[in-house]
Amino acid sequence: MISYAPGGGGRPASAVVSEPTVPSALTRCVAVEPAKFAAGYWGQAPLLSRASELANPAGFTDLLSPADADELLSRRGLRTPFLRVAKDGELVSPERFTGGGGAGAEISDQVLDERVLELYAGGATLVLQGLHRNWPPLVDFARELGIELGQPLQVNAYLTPAGNQGFATHYDTHDVFVLQVDGRKHWRIHEPVLTHPLERQPWGGHADEVAAVAAGPPALDVVLAPGDALYLPRGWLHSAQAQEERSLHLTVGVRALTRYTLVETLLGLAAEDVRLRASLPYGFDVADADQVEPELTETVAALRDWLVGVDPALVTERLRDRSWRASRPAPIRPLAQTAAISTLDVASRLAPRPGLRWRLTLAGTDRVSLRLFDRTIDFPAQCEAALREFLTTGQIRVGDLPGLDEDADRLVLARRLLREAVAIPA
Repeated sequence: MISYAPGGGGRPASAVVSEPTVPSALTRCVAVEPAKFAAGYWGQAPLLSRASELANPAGFTDLLSPADADELLSRRGLRTPFLRVAKDGELVSPERFTGGGGAGAEISDQVLDERVLELYAGGATLVLQGLHRNWPPLVDFARELGIELGQPLQVNAYLTPAGNQGFATHYDTHDVFVLQVDGRKHWRIHEPVLTHPLERQPWGGHADEVAAVAAGPPALDVVLAPGDALYLPRGWLHSAQAQEERSLHLTVGVRALTRYTLVETLLGLAAEDVRLRASLPYGFDVADADQVEPELTETVAALRDWLVGVDPALVTERLRDRSWRASRPAPIRPLAQTAAISTLDVASRLAPRPGLRWRLTLAGTDRVSLRLFDRTIDFPAQCEAALREFLTTGQIRVGDLPGLDEDADRLVLARRLLREAVAIPA
């Protein structure tokens, strides 16, 4: 169970571990120590990790197997955009594999398994998207890896028929961990044409450069077998082709925060400065460099003056909102949660919701505010000690909540924490 320190930006402050978890989510993806990965590879260079080097006795089939993929495609009522289909380097129109859901499901974009079969049998690659939101093992894995990395992420699965290739050489604007589940896939990796691309700088804007580099010798030419893993920083060119049998791999996309994220945050805050909100002169001609130059000089000076006095706490607050909203804590079971509320007593034990990010602050003299990823909850000030103990300890008996005089008050607080999805039964 991971707990978060107030004001800690959502990074783990301490870990209360009831049972050892080996391997961690990250060490399932890389065959080097986390510190070495952070110093030598993160955002810098590819890393190939063979199955024999990873602590994954069963490979990655526990996360998603071929049978699981069939289940998703045939019996889970998937809708777009949770499935994409690619053929010969191009995306297939969703109209070719979606349709009505039948009686009781008055929709028009449900994935139709017989059409998926036709396309897949014809050589198309199937891309199951957003599995970090709808496939339980990957919901948990993505949350754990996101906590370790301190970054929001997503998980897609790629199913490619034997001998086929879904996409031409391209680069991603996010870092990826490729986890080979089934079959073998040949990867060709080339160095970036644009280092550290932002989301607003997709590879299509550099298509000619990408094609030219892809025509040359690769920096890494490798076949991934089941259980192998590959880390690619954003911007590294890649293409992949299934070998003599079908291929299934997972791609974990890490949407790393960048220095440009700080720039965007500062730009949003700069709107508070009256000089930067001022209108340009009447009749200003944006095509006249002689008119633009003095205004640009004055604007840069105003921006420099404002930047010198910017409050880091305000930047932190904006970054926290952006980062926390990009990742969700562990799912809550509404029926089980409601049942726990109805049977709660002082002997019951509660734990913080796994992956929950929080910040506890005093609000005046008589209230305390608990800031979560999606809302702020106010409590009476006398609840502060109990809240802080509960959130930082990791698990507690209701009757042991400190700072409250009566068990009745402890039960009221405990029920509120369960109802607000802050706590779960331990």
